[in-house]
Amino acid sequence: MIDPPDSLAAFIEREEVAELSLAIVNRTRPRPVQDMLEELFAEQSIDVEELEIPDTEEDVVVVLDDGDVIASSPLRVLEDEILLVNSDLYVTGTKSLEDVTLPAVLEGLSETPFRLRGYPASHLEKLPLIMLSRYIEKLAWNHATGVLRSSFQRLSRIDDERGTRDAYRQIASTDVDVHVYGVPDWLPPKEFSGVVHAGYTGEFRTSWFVIHHSEDPENRDAALVAEQVGDNEWDAVWTFRSERVRAVNRYVERTM
Repeated sequence: MIDPPDSLAAFIEREEVAELSLAIVNRTRPRPVQDMLEELFAEQSIDVEELEIPDTEEDVVVVLDDGDVIASSPLRVLEDEILLVNSDLYVTGTKSLEDVTLPAVLEGLSETPFRLRGYPASHLEKLPLIMLSRYIEKLAWNHATGVLRSSFQRLSRIDDERGTRDAYRQIASTDVDVHVYGVPDWLPPKEFSGVVHAGYTGEFRTSWFVIHHSEDPENRDAALVAEQVGDNEWDAVWTFRSERVRAVNRYVERTM
């Protein structure tokens, strides 16, 4: 069993990771789509290339680990979910919990540390974190059990962002044990069924995490952990390995 990390940053950095790359196979979509995918990963250690492979599908994005395909998604899925959208879909609730899907390519990049920038430095880099956050919230909602721990830096985001407010109202209607963390510039109303953990310093200000852990082995555990390292710049990793999810869940439970 993995021992709990001594900080969220340690959890992000704690393991060696595979040297992964991405490839668009048999692209027929316009060149700007390729450019956007390259932009999304431009600041990462993940190369993006094009491959022409006869007698195989067109417009497929694959994750390669030492030349072996470990995940794939239609390019159109990445366009619809990341490349041609913006975060307003999630903030406003236009994309609801029911509508959230996780492309297999992003799942294949789990356990890989990222450094991601928000607007205005990048229009795209931060979107995977927003998507992963909502996907993990959807897991908790679908399972309707277990624990969900979510950090917002400022608790007022729960109220300010309609999509977030609606998502947590849905989750709170289930038997999920909801815990929210952040600077208490706003407090939920009395009818909010979750537990508020408030603080003004340290990881209350700098962390962005969404963790769902369930004791039911049939349910999928997941965690996104990010630490702010600059102005709208984040180190981040996501995982679906139950032992790692349990480790970071224990860390947050014991220290925050």
